[in-house]
Amino acid sequence: MKLILPIEVAAEIESHLPSDAAVVRVDGEGNLDGDAGDAEVYLSWFYLKSTTLHKVLAAAPKLRWHHAPNAGVNHILTPIYLERDLILTNGAGVHGIPIAEFVITFILAHAKNLPKLYALQDEHYWLKGLPMQELFEATLLIIGAGGIGQEIASRAKAFGMKIWGSRRHPEPLPNFDRVVGVDEWRSLIPDADYVVIATPLTSETKGLIDESALRAMRPSAYLINIARGAIVDEPALLTALSEGWIAGAALDTFVAEPLPSDSPFWSLPNLFVTPHCTGFSPRSVQRSIELFLQNLTRYRNGEPLRNVVDRTAGY
Repeated sequence: MKLILPIEVAAEIESHLPSDAAVVRVDGEGNLDGDAGDAEVYLSWFYLKSTTLHKVLAAAPKLRWHHAPNAGVNHILTPIYLERDLILTNGAGVHGIPIAEFVITFILAHAKNLPKLYALQDEHYWLKGLPMQELFEATLLIIGAGGIGQEIASRAKAFGMKIWGSRRHPEPLPNFDRVVGVDEWRSLIPDADYVVIATPLTSETKGLIDESALRAMRPSAYLINIARGAIVDEPALLTALSEGWIAGAALDTFVAEPLPSDSPFWSLPNLFVTPHCTGFSPRSVQRSIELFLQNLTRYRNGEPLRNVVDRTAGY
């Protein structure tokens, strides 16, 4: 069996492969160090370029299984890709812990007014009476109660928050007080103190957080996006933050990345911008490798793979 592995982690993975496995390495530009014509398995890596993906597809006509370390695969499911009859698996669950920790960081930064406290320290100014909030009994709405959403909920519950979630197939979940279907979350948004976007980007979720959703939120509400930028109507959000429809937001993802230096989002005082970094930690890389190796064993044994993507649904 032949595998195509990214140069970033090829050496670490090769040490765990069976003796009959052959490896072709690929760099970030799609350059291969050998013949991939008979390769069956492809592990791509983070920041995968469409040109790199298409080069690999062209070089590996017998490819059967592709594993991507990302949870979101909207950048992979191009028309060229969908022409191939490939099993696609993703990294769902691998990034849940660091992302959930970041979401709690965003919530606490807003509730405890940390930006203002940092500014006061810089100014050497001792100010009493700065407004603060508690998380106890505050309502958190998680749009997308999948693996990442559930990691967020387990941590938020420790603060005594009331937690609502939405998902395609609603069912009772640990740490959630209420779970509704994808068509029902709009009825909950007017009563949410914090709204977290944790749903995949698909044709159905593109522009999901639109003007009507933003206008329905409380003036004191706080929006957090750790999913994909295109799920939010960015012009509408820019207006909402500028005009005070909502109290603020934390955005880890944007439609255009890197965020252009002249973007007005940089200068909004009620916006916390992070460079699409919430899912990364050394442990995330190790979990990604472990998941791939576990799935490789399943593949060789003819067993069902974990995290198989529904290519029609997009996740």
